[in-house]
Amino acid sequence: MLFTENRKARHEYQFLKTIEAGLVLEGHEVKAIREGGAKLDGSYLKILGGELKLVGSHIRPYSKAAHRETIDPNRTITVLVSKKELRELAEKSAEKGLTMVPISFYPVGRRIKLSFAIAKGKQAHDKRDALKQRDIERTVRRVMRGEDE
Repeated sequence: MLFTENRKARHEYQFLKTIEAGLVLEGHEVKAIREGGAKLDGSYLKILGGELKLVGSHIRPYSKAAHRETIDPNRTITVLVSKKELRELAEKSAEKGLTMVPISFYPVGRRIKLSFAIAKGKQAHDKRDALKQRDIERTVRRVMRGEDE
């Protein structure tokens, strides 16, 4: 079960490595994410002050929160990774053309985890090739089922 997914990222980027990490969230943010009030479109991960941060995500204020007007929905969120992983991510993100892109929020037990990837941006022709390949696979599956004869 996914709480939210960055579907555009799969189209825009080629994922080289996928990583799972924890998040430092406030109580109302956890409830809002479980309620389906999070968006990852246009967000990215960046190393700031020796910590990995999720920048540009939007977590709508929880509908039943008493202090909704004081909540910042675009708050920068700290992502929890080990020091070793942080060093590796710093090296990878320093390479030209590589970035860290969030993929989804999902539950693991009572906690909410973030799946993100070290990714390389796709060129326009790569995107067209991916769409063409997906269409071919869809047609093959349809023929194998016997629908398109």
